[in-house]
Amino acid sequence: MESSRSGNNTIYTKYVKRLIDFILSFIALIILLPLMIIVAVLIKVQSSGSVIFIQGRLGKDMKIFKIYKFRTMVKDALKYQKAGVEVTGNDSRITPLGKFLRRFKIDELAQLLNILKGDMSIVGPRPTLPEYREQYEEWELKRFNVKPGLTGLAQISGNIYLKREEKSMYDIKYVNNLSFVLDMKVIIKTVAIVIFGEDKFINKIDMKL
Repeated sequence: MESSRSGNNTIYTKYVKRLIDFILSFIALIILLPLMIIVAVLIKVQSSGSVIFIQGRLGKDMKIFKIYKFRTMVKDALKYQKAGVEVTGNDSRITPLGKFLRRFKIDELAQLLNILKGDMSIVGPRPTLPEYREQYEEWELKRFNVKPGLTGLAQISGNIYLKREEKSMYDIKYVNNLSFVLDMKVIIKTVAIVIFGEDKFINKIDMKL
């Protein structure tokens, strides 16, 4: 029984998951295109700089790819970025529009292009910066066995309220239990979080993976 379940998960991971990613990201891009155009215009009107922020991130097997996001910070904000310090919602470099885009995760919609290209999946561990690689312990590297996601188990469990190690615990738990049902649960809960906010969905990580 266990081997059968494992075989089904392998088929899902290798073939079905990618197909679902491609179809859903393609449909989402078509439906959300008007919104994305409006966002692009507002970003351009409000501040100077490019509409899309492009940055190198670690993907599956720790291969670096270029991630896309709608720019939420002032031009050349990375010049004032402290190494190893994550950007928080109170960062003064975030524009007024950027705060709104971040609150409702609209800035991440550009990553639908990453999913369409195959760099990312809809659900998976969030892609991390290459310079953070040295911070991970050996047990945490399992998160790189799958493609990074637009959303993930850590993102629906508190995310910004979690320590890095706690996020990694959720990431590894996702990798160990990856399935169609789990992906659907994450997607549905992500929609709820966008509407009601992350603070309503803080969970204590079960240390049993």
